[in-house]
Amino acid sequence: MKKTIRIGTRDSELALWQAHTVERKLNHLGYPTKIVAVKSTGDLILDVPLYELGITGIFTKTLDVAMLKGEVDIAVHSMKDVPTALPKGIVQAAVLERADVNDILVHKGNDNFFTDTATIATGSLRRQAQWLNRYPNHTVVDLRGNVNTRLKKLSENEWEGAVFAAAGLERINLLPENHMVLDWMIPAPAQGAMVVVAMENDLYSQTALAQLNHKPSEIATHIERQFLKKLEGGCTAPIGALAAYFDNEIRFEGVLLSIDGTERLHIEKVLHAGEDYSNFGSECAEEILKNGGAELMEKIRAELKK
Repeated sequence: MKKTIRIGTRDSELALWQAHTVERKLNHLGYPTKIVAVKSTGDLILDVPLYELGITGIFTKTLDVAMLKGEVDIAVHSMKDVPTALPKGIVQAAVLERADVNDILVHKGNDNFFTDTATIATGSLRRQAQWLNRYPNHTVVDLRGNVNTRLKKLSENEWEGAVFAAAGLERINLLPENHMVLDWMIPAPAQGAMVVVAMENDLYSQTALAQLNHKPSEIATHIERQFLKKLEGGCTAPIGALAAYFDNEIRFEGVLLSIDGTERLHIEKVLHAGEDYSNFGSECAEEILKNGGAELMEKIRAELKK
């Protein structure tokens, strides 16, 4: 008799969509499942910017605890929310095929965001820094909450726009007509990807999930997260990374910025077919660190401690 795989998830609409997607795929393979929804600290504390909470993996910790206590067997996450170092006893079991990686600006249907006085909302240091680097005279305000909450706050305030991940809005059919793709903004490492984790000793769940793994997405997100891990050293920082396949090449683009966007360190590299990708992300990060990144990371850490 097959055991029922208990799928842990946050209880937001987007998180539940992701969990049900994994559930359908497992059910199709003949595995019985059950959804177990929990509320994370990141969903409960909405009046403080994420970086001020000083917690790595604020959206995943609650599910980590539920897994370690044996309350759920696997957990589904937006991969960009997952710390680069998983808790002891928990392993990455599958990366699903990646969706749209882009950030988008949801706006009020006019061109006011190109003026000198525009106010743009985002809860992400990475988005804030890249926006201010491009539009230094703009004001960026904090925006927290799940996708639905953030869209509602945008409609209720006089901001010109707010930045979202395209994949999140597309998945739950909330992509407004009034939006533009920010193709110049380098996404968060693993943005648009869903990851499923399991207990290291749970070979049954790992075997089931291995059948959902999308190798190209796994490789690309590995490179991006390795770049992040090497740069940040456990510190939240404005870091963007994107690895993508083109004609049997992996093209990588990474960026590290100061929080106010005035400093920007950028790298682009190509890995050819057949070359070892296992340390590619670290090598790109090393290049950034040697070219001013180490000093910039120290400044960022000092600023975040204030």
